[in-house]
Amino acid sequence: MKTLRLLTMTLAAGTLVACGSAQKKAAEESTFARTAETETLLTNLKKVSAQGIMFGHHDDTVYGIGWEGDEGRSDVQSVCGDYPAVISFDLGELELGTEQSLDKVPFEKIRKEIINQYQRGGMASLSWHVRNPKTGGDAWDVSDSTVVRSILPGGENHVKFSGWITRMADFLNSLQTAEGTKVPVLFRPWHEHTGSWFWWGAALCSPDEYKSLWRMTVDSLQAKGVNNALYAYSTGTEPQDTTQYLERYPGDDLIDVIGFDAYQFDRDAFLASMDKSLAIIDSIGQAHGKVIAVTEVGYEGVPDAQWWTGTLLPAIEKYPVAYALVWRNARERVTHFYAPYPGQASEKDFVEFYNSPKTLFARDVVLYQ
Repeated sequence: MKTLRLLTMTLAAGTLVACGSAQKKAAEESTFARTAETETLLTNLKKVSAQGIMFGHHDDTVYGIGWEGDEGRSDVQSVCGDYPAVISFDLGELELGTEQSLDKVPFEKIRKEIINQYQRGGMASLSWHVRNPKTGGDAWDVSDSTVVRSILPGGENHVKFSGWITRMADFLNSLQTAEGTKVPVLFRPWHEHTGSWFWWGAALCSPDEYKSLWRMTVDSLQAKGVNNALYAYSTGTEPQDTTQYLERYPGDDLIDVIGFDAYQFDRDAFLASMDKSLAIIDSIGQAHGKVIAVTEVGYEGVPDAQWWTGTLLPAIEKYPVAYALVWRNARERVTHFYAPYPGQASEKDFVEFYNSPKTLFARDVVLYQ
């Protein structure tokens, strides 16, 4: 088994400039403090790419091809004997107060699996395909171009959306172990905004409105005590350079991880797009001190038996990527899967991918020490 021990860096407290006691107290009170575990996660994410690239899979432990809800089961684990280092879950429809997500997974099950992943030493990433608060449609309802404006302060749906944020905060604050430790997570809302298929997309709001949406989201969560979240800014592959990538970037003070989502349809086009997008985030990551990641990636059905070592790994290994995460293995759509399962065409190649010293899975990482 590959082994990795990420060294823990001591977090030094910033020293305040000389000032009166009242000024010092005000400055201290105005600084939002994350939990020590969350800061340790960020420290280790900044170091992990020197050891390898963490593999991630969406909804890995909640369902897969031919199964749903089996305790401890995972298509990835069934193939290679280990769990992904990163598992992502979607919190869509949590805002409605329902018991299940938009993918029909109980939120109680998601909470349990986030804690399980933390106890393995791995990381959980959370996306949010939030319903359209103005039309009542889903995240893909782009019939109205004023939705973002309507939920910002002063908008007709601001109070409604504030209630949705409260539900999100309650869930994030509830992610605690039996000992009461709050589990750190990477929160990735408002993703793929450089396209226009979500109601927060490029054609549906201005850059300033999008930035305000981000700031309102983070400020509101922090005001409600969410101190166990890192935040990821995740575009599509539309940006052609660093200027375009940063056009809607909400600010270094809000964002910890930068990445993009990319899917293969044509191999040559995919490789060219990956290289362009990786070069962009690598440049920005170095300039801004941010972790870089391929926040979603994949080839539906993985029909190429050598895709893992022949396409994906060569595309990402040239850059200091913290993780690359493939999308879900849908149990309700048997052709809609992005990770192998026993008997799938790319199974043997995935085992080679797993055994590569350049890839990291759950047993290879310790992110909280």
